[in-house]
Order: sequence, then structure tokens, then C-alpha cells
Amino acid sequence: MKISRIETFLAPPRWMFVRVETDEGVVGWGEPVVEGRAEPVRAAVEVLAEYLLGQDPARIEDHWQVMTKGGFYRGGPVLSSAVAGLDQALWDIKGKRHGVPVHQLLGGPVREKIRAYAWVGGDEPHALRDAVTAQIEAGFTAVKMNGCGRMTPVATRAEIRACLRRAETAREVLGDERDFGLDFHGRVSPANARRLLPLLADYAPMFVEEPVLCEHLHALPDLVNASGIPLALGERLFTRAEFLAPLQAGVAIVQPDVSHAGGISELRRIAALAEIYGAQLAPHCPLGPVALAASLQVAFTTPNFLIQEQSVGIHYHRGTELLDYVVDPEPFRFHGGSLLRTDRPGLGVEVDEAAVRAADARGHAWRNPVWRHEDGAFAEW
Repeated sequence: MKISRIETFLAPPRWMFVRVETDEGVVGWGEPVVEGRAEPVRAAVEVLAEYLLGQDPARIEDHWQVMTKGGFYRGGPVLSSAVAGLDQALWDIKGKRHGVPVHQLLGGPVREKIRAYAWVGGDEPHALRDAVTAQIEAGFTAVKMNGCGRMTPVATRAEIRACLRRAETAREVLGDERDFGLDFHGRVSPANARRLLPLLADYAPMFVEEPVLCEHLHALPDLVNASGIPLALGERLFTRAEFLAPLQAGVAIVQPDVSHAGGISELRRIAALAEIYGAQLAPHCPLGPVALAASLQVAFTTPNFLIQEQSVGIHYHRGTELLDYVVDPEPFRFHGGSLLRTDRPGLGVEVDEAAVRAADARGHAWRNPVWRHEDGAFAEW
């Protein structure tokens, strides 16, 4: 079997799919994208396709090594995301060729269902109570929200109290039996994080995500010691090597994205590295159905898996939803806030190719907002 064709498709709201076809008619799908930078990733896929065309798709590890290390200049989100989508597609082909789900090829499942959390906003907290209530009624046992909007580098008391009120509201609605994650989204300076973490401890969040920007990871040891709240990060890290220092600093939960961090091949290695440090895996995935399907394949076979992000109803979706590009939504049907294991081959999702091609004809040019502080200076989004 040889790889005979590689195509990419831009699909609203902000996704990109890759289709890898073989000369025997087996097709694999992946989701390579950097949100807001889809076009450079598409170009990177086209460059990597020059190498993959004509190759045996079964040699996944060898292809991963060449794609990530075959150039003198390596790494970065664009290349890593291009590799990630192609890696997903190669695993999809292998599973379909052998008639088994990818998790069987990774050693077999260690669990029968995957707990997931739902997004409830938080940028503007006025609707938070209703949003959390709605997700409880939908059966979810955990939610995640932003801990703040834009925040000045040395926050006012009002900014600090606004963050605490979000946590207080969530805990009031959820009670003690359900969980919430609080995402600082890199908006919080190290100084503000040191102030906030001890104050948030009474509300017992499941984790605080991205407590600081990835360029401030040297601050992690102090933040780990600031409170007993588990710290989580990783959506903007792309390799095992980048996760080593945060794990050594005491981060409790790693959040690599299967569409950014080198695909299924690297995601499972990051999970194994985290296991050595007693840390849990909670894959980042505010993306489309192929990315979620790929994340689930890793989650089913990972002993130290904690919880899965997913994008149903997330605010990034405007006129398009997670299930719009799949033939059968059953693999993504929630049961008490969890997704059940299936034995469908490959990634376990059947992509609606006609819908994807129609979406690509429309395309998209999604960009994240640019925020500014009151004085006009750039603010982290």
C-alpha cells in the first residue's frame, strides 16, 4: 500500500481537515490546524506531502521522525500541527486496514468511557450561573470557564474579586459533587497568579489552567507552592521536551492538544512522561470531530487519563457545530457527561466528505480577537 493523494480542507468555524488516500482506496482523516493560523499550517502540510506521497502509510513512527526531524530547523506550532494531522490520518488508515480501532493498536483500552467537561464561558460572567445550570441539566459532571477577562499586570482589588466571584458562582451551582476548571488563559501575570491561587483554594477548583504564559514557566515552582490547587497547562507546548520542566516543577495535569503536539504518536508519549511524575492527562481539544476522535483513542488506552475537553456548544462555533461534518453522530453522544468506547475501526469517526468539500468551498479566515487595556496597550486574550 502506498500513499497516493493528500488534500486539505478549510472548514468553518475555524478548523482544517486533511484527507490521506492510498492506492488501495483506504482513506485516513486528520485535523491539522493552529486556530487563527490555518493557512500556514495548510502550506506546511503541502510541504510534508512531498515526502509522504508514494510512501507506505504503515510506517507511522518512521514518518513521524522524518517529518519532525528531517529539516535542520525544527518545531513550532505550525510544523507540529501539520505533523499532528498527518499522524492522525496515518493511524486512521492503519486501524481501517486492520479493521480495529486505534486504541487496540496502542495496546488496548484501560477504560470503557471517557469523562468530559463542557465549556461555560466566563469572559463575561453575568450569564455564568445559567450556563453552569444548563450543563448540569445536560448531564455533565464538570465544566470549565475562563477565570477572568482582560486583567492588568498588577490587578486591582475589583479584578481579583471578579475572578473569585466566578469561582464562587460555579461552586454554588455545582455543589461539592461536581467539578469546575478555571482557565487563566495566559491572561494572568505571575504576580497576579501568586495572589489569586491561595484565595481560590476555598472553592476547590479541579484545576487552574494556564496559570501563566508559557514564556513564564520559570514561575511555576512558586505557583505550585502557592496553594494546593492542581495546576494544568500544555495547549501551547508541542513536544515531550517542552513538558519536562513543567512536570519537574510540579504541574499536576498536562493538556497537550492532539492537533498541535505531534498527533497521536507524541500525545501518548507525553502522557507516559507525565505518568512518571504522577501527573494526569487532560487533552486540550476545543476543535472539530476528527481531533476529538483522535484524542479519545489516546484517552481510552492511557492509564493516567483524567478528563477530556470537547467543543459541543463552545462560543467559537458560529453557525457550525461539531457534528456537522460527521455521517453518524453516535460516537459523540454523551451518556451522563461521558463518551463511550466503540470498536469502530481507525479513529472511529466517519467524516462526511461531501460536507467537508462544500465547507472548503466557503472556507474561513478565523482570527482571535486582539484585546487592549484601557490605556491602549496590548492585552492578552
